[in-house]
Amino acid sequence: MTSPPPAPSARWGIVLGAMVVGFVAGEILGTVLVGLVAGLSHYPGGLTALTHASAPPWWFVAGSLVGLWCGFAGAVYLARTRGHLQPLAGQWRFRPGDLIYVVLGVALQFGVDLAYRPWHVSHLNRPVHHLFGGATGAGAALIAVMTLLGAPFMEEMFFRGLVFRGLAGALHARERGLALWVAVIASALLFALAHGEAAQFAGLAAVGVVLALLVARTKRLAPSFLTHASFNAVALVALFSQRAH
Repeated sequence: MTSPPPAPSARWGIVLGAMVVGFVAGEILGTVLVGLVAGLSHYPGGLTALTHASAPPWWFVAGSLVGLWCGFAGAVYLARTRGHLQPLAGQWRFRPGDLIYVVLGVALQFGVDLAYRPWHVSHLNRPVHHLFGGATGAGAALIAVMTLLGAPFMEEMFFRGLVFRGLAGALHARERGLALWVAVIASALLFALAHGEAAQFAGLAAVGVVLALLVARTKRLAPSFLTHASFNAVALVALFSQRAH
């Protein structure tokens, strides 16, 4: 396994700063968006009640994600224009053999579930149930599309395309031998932390390691996107199956 293609002209301080600013800005923007909608809709209890709701309305989830993703997109734009971080060549090019990554994502979901079973961890499905809340019809369909396609695309672009590559590049300038593995582990931990779910932290970190290694090996984001999307798809199928019964 080799590290991502070098970007000798990249300004790593700006790249790393962009990822921090983008994440924070996304969180703030998401809060502002849902706060505005809550005010316009006169939601009982306002933003405070929304953040503590066990089954928030679909527009709360959608607004939070859109705001966060705008921050991600802004971070990538800043890293490319100011930090001179060039995108991977053909990073979104799909190949016929990439079907294997769909299988990998399904296997990862089942593998994480099996790894948790001996520990009898409860509420593992809480994040996906929280995402959908009481959403039905068009609202549920929108959240499903955002979970299946939007989240994998934006998170791979940010966590693997920017965070992993930014850390690998910045560390490579100081310690070449450890740069790749430190970047893999650090980006995976940040990926897990960003989801804000303590019970799922270990599983998400493990998935983050696999996704970063895929990018390091293939020099593309398409494989990690397909793996991520199929990983999420299994959770969606399980949720809708439970709702059907």
